[in-house]
Amino acid sequence: MKTIRLYFLFSILVAILASWTLLTDNWISEKTKNYNLLYTKADQPNKKEYTKIIDKGSKSVQKFMNDSFKKNFLVCIHPHRKSLDSTWQKNWNMPGFKSECWMVASGTATRLDMISPKAWDKEACEHSYADQTKTELLIAHELFHVYHGQLNVSPDFSDVYDIDWFVEGLATYASGQCDSNRINEIKKLITDNKVPKSLNDFWKGKLKYGLSGSVVMYIDKTYDRAKLKGLLRFNKKTEILSALNTTEEKLLSDWKIFIKDLKQ
Repeated sequence: MKTIRLYFLFSILVAILASWTLLTDNWISEKTKNYNLLYTKADQPNKKEYTKIIDKGSKSVQKFMNDSFKKNFLVCIHPHRKSLDSTWQKNWNMPGFKSECWMVASGTATRLDMISPKAWDKEACEHSYADQTKTELLIAHELFHVYHGQLNVSPDFSDVYDIDWFVEGLATYASGQCDSNRINEIKKLITDNKVPKSLNDFWKGKLKYGLSGSVVMYIDKTYDRAKLKGLLRFNKKTEILSALNTTEEKLLSDWKIFIKDLKQ
């Protein structure tokens, strides 16, 4: 009982500290057509620039899916990693969580959280705001997660089973991150016979974006966009395979042929 009480008190303390951080960072809230924007005074000069990127990403989601977001969501631009971590700790119920340096954003049905992109050079690794194309694609990637979450039975993806490859593959492919370089890496992986044996292992390692994204590309091109969209509600790999009327072994076999024949 003592341990439980201490954990409870610690959780309350974390929540208080998180709220204190929000207050002391001088947050500003604004409403737009599709989302509510939350940012600090430090990012007031960047708001217009960031809004353009978010709006561009939102339009790419709507164009790809031929659909609109089902409901408004929150876009929270954090001034630094400490602020982002405090939000993730609270939302994910992980009081001691510390994000890796490459983590700069996350999207679920109700919100998109990100470190202020102009702070990425200081607050993150592997990302630079100066690379405008990659910045835009990354934010679009997270917006696809928002759309996906709004259709999925698990809006925050906390109750999904063996579909990390699909959740991340969809966002990678649909956002445009599954480029020719990544496809060529996967072609070589197939040629060298080094492809993971199970979809469960596709979202692992250095080539996880290319592996996962290319499978979703295969589904989209082999079936159709409507079929792909229909899969977004499922939270289990078995459900996705059943909806595609295939087995995992056949899916992977056909995917390999598709990638080998893909013209770049």
